[in-house]
Amino acid sequence: MELKIYRDKQEVAEQFSAYFVEKANTGKPFHVALSGGSTPKIVFDVLAANFSDKMDWSKVHFYWGDERCVPPTDDESNYKMTVEHLFSKIDVPEANIHRIRGEEEPNTEAICYANLLEINLNEVEGTPQFDLVILGMGDDGHTASIFPHQINLWNAEDHCVVATHPESGQQRVSINGKVINAAKEVAFLVTGASKAKKVKAVVEKTEGSKEYPATLVDPKSGNLVWFLDEDAAADLD
Repeated sequence: MELKIYRDKQEVAEQFSAYFVEKANTGKPFHVALSGGSTPKIVFDVLAANFSDKMDWSKVHFYWGDERCVPPTDDESNYKMTVEHLFSKIDVPEANIHRIRGEEEPNTEAICYANLLEINLNEVEGTPQFDLVILGMGDDGHTASIFPHQINLWNAEDHCVVATHPESGQQRVSINGKVINAAKEVAFLVTGASKAKKVKAVVEKTEGSKEYPATLVDPKSGNLVWFLDEDAAADLD
């Protein structure tokens, strides 16, 4: 595990963008699972502003680690946010954008998206392998859309699962833990003081931390990087 701690959310976004470009700009196809949230939004802005013409976007294939079960025109859609902050500003082929169809029946879409991953990605021991999975972490320790109250979904048989937000009851389609841990590289983007307690629990594996899905992120490749701002890292020893 590698910890990278920066001054604020903007610096996290700038440093992560440089890291992403270094990983993705190899001239070979690059398959990445995106995250939603406020920090990725800034990352997408930085990528669009600073790297739109410095990347061969035709080689990058975009997927999502999770998506809310809403239409692509809904303000809650991770896909819509990415279109507004990144895709609309770079030259990426439509065929390279592989969205989770949040408007479809959730269980059907989970099966369809799992099939898509199996077709498009190389497999390692029967599990589709991303080049990079980008993750956030909620104040409750959830990651992708695997929440503490449904932590059993982490090791689900199916590569994609249907999860339910514990407060809103909103359904989401998410990749499972096996897919996350099969990735060549996994990067957490976590910012803000509200995340500090869970960052400490997950990184230092304190007592009770196994209740948090983020603690289960342990890629077989050994390549796990945390991009944190000082607020999120404040409680670390």
